[in-house]
Amino acid sequence: MSLPPASGTGRFFAKAAKSIRLIRQGCTNRPFFHISVTQRRRLNSQPVIEQLGSYDPMPNINNEKLVALNLERIKYWLGKGAHVSPPVAEILGLSGFFPIHPRTYMTAWRNRRTERENLAKQLEAEKSKEAAA
Repeated sequence: MSLPPASGTGRFFAKAAKSIRLIRQGCTNRPFFHISVTQRRRLNSQPVIEQLGSYDPMPNINNEKLVALNLERIKYWLGKGAHVSPPVAEILGLSGFFPIHPRTYMTAWRNRRTERENLAKQLEAEKSKEAAA
């Protein structure tokens, strides 16, 4: 008698694969995400297996984006072979649990370049005002 792969026979079964990813909650123009373990091919109507944390991308009055993580349960699911989605990998990299994600470096580089360009434009505008006066 053959056991189904989801019963723990040691064989990989794509439909039973688990994924740690962001599940969007909240309202229009006010997103809120739960960091959850789900089946990889989950429908929106299906419940999640376990919620591991939350992420609020909207800055609060102190300009902070709030994240809550249950690192013990994340370790457990990673040990079970759960796949981590790229946005969750970025969050875990910023928290120090994973290495920093390359997209985080790229975003920081773009922000620094934009800041330098804005500063150069401001200096150029000040010089032109002084020259005109």
